[in-house]
Amino acid sequence: MSEKQKVAVLGFGAMGSGIAQVCAQAGHEVVVLDTSNEQVEAGRERIEDFLNEGVRREKTTEEDRDATLSRVRGTTEVGELAGVGVVIEAAVEDLAVKKELLSAVAEAVGEGAILATNTSALSVTELAASVPNPSRFAGLHFFNPAPLMPLVEVVAAEQSADETLDTLEAFAEGIGKQPVRTKDRPGFLVNRLLMPYLNQVARAYDEGLASAADMDAALRLGLGYPMGGLELLDLVGLDVHVHATSAAYEQTREPSLAPPPILGRMVHAGYLGRKTGKGFYEYGKEGS
Repeated sequence: MSEKQKVAVLGFGAMGSGIAQVCAQAGHEVVVLDTSNEQVEAGRERIEDFLNEGVRREKTTEEDRDATLSRVRGTTEVGELAGVGVVIEAAVEDLAVKKELLSAVAEAVGEGAILATNTSALSVTELAASVPNPSRFAGLHFFNPAPLMPLVEVVAAEQSADETLDTLEAFAEGIGKQPVRTKDRPGFLVNRLLMPYLNQVARAYDEGLASAADMDAALRLGLGYPMGGLELLDLVGLDVHVHATSAAYEQTREPSLAPPPILGRMVHAGYLGRKTGKGFYEYGKEGS
């Protein structure tokens, strides 16, 4: 596999556009597949807005911005992915959707390409079973926002070959990320440790142990965490957390992974955190 190669990203949403940006900034040619021209245009605008903010803050130059954008191309045609060396799936977190998409893309790119999924909650092993030669399939889990978060989990499906995992680790390092290898278990590594903690914080708040502000202050100042648990839930999105913990609980039946009732009530009320302007805190139009 060449040092600079063509990369395919499946999905031009928040995660897909971030992953595409990271790969393009590292010098890879990137083609991003989505279902409509509107989605493709929205994804390109998302990358451009992020890079423009980097220029404004003097984190990048106009020349680097333009070079990055020139290496990203969107498409709605699966056939245009032919010739890529790495495929990173970042579609909606729906097992059936991902399996159908990966099966179609695997046929288009051939068996020489490495296939990876960015899923945070679904079984990498089950997704691997949807493609020919699943030994070349693994998880490559980025954290949001992908351009800023330095960690990437390389997730070993039961079928993943050591060569595939080694290649993905080297790829992650080549785009400026720190890879950690983990097994295909509910939550993988980071979320497996994080989900019970956030559930416990939400339960303690629901029990009236302290106000949201006092609880988060205690976690920041008493434990040295950079962000309190309720603040983090608002940032991640309560619906995202409930989806991930519910999936993990269904697979393990471990009580610590079951989302507490308060989170379900808030999701039903539409209080999802920063993205809706209200969660454990209230936010202005800019999410602050």
